[in-house]
Amino acid sequence: MKQALIIIDMQEAFFLDKQNYLFEAEKVVKNINSIILWARNSEVPIIFIQHTDSNEDDDFAFGKPGWDLYHGLLRQPEDKVIQKTTWDAFYQTELSQYLQEQKIKQLIFAGAQTEFCLDTTIRSAYSHGYHHNMLVEDAHSTLDSQVLDAQQIIKHHESIWHNRFVNIQPSTFLINK
Repeated sequence: MKQALIIIDMQEAFFLDKQNYLFEAEKVVKNINSIILWARNSEVPIIFIQHTDSNEDDDFAFGKPGWDLYHGLLRQPEDKVIQKTTWDAFYQTELSQYLQEQKIKQLIFAGAQTEFCLDTTIRSAYSHGYHHNMLVEDAHSTLDSQVLDAQQIIKHHESIWHNRFVNIQPSTFLINK
């Protein structure tokens, strides 16, 4: 089954100040970079999803320092970058067409934010017919909310997704394949 690695919204905005710093950011980046290397060695296409906000004052607005993909990722020029304007990476983007052209059948997810763009894209992928997907459990993160801390948000979403929308595996599952 042909796979693609989809890294969602790992952008500078999550690393600019402590208020918006991802939970366990260094560990998450290290694990994402490990699965990027695995993907390259396995000839699995790598797709970076980049959120682009229409509000010019937003950290994720085109051209703002926070909009850039995080400089600490092992991104290469041949990696596909798809910009999105909503939480759903499929909505009004080229993602679906690109996956069909590449004959991709399984998506491997990593990135940010767990309860927003990752959640929406994972569910949308299922609705688009991708039913055998994987989430790399130690390669996604979020921020604390007013109700739950980041770790609780992550655990809650993983419990909802697992064996419904994705199979959840640690990065070592892929790296040791």
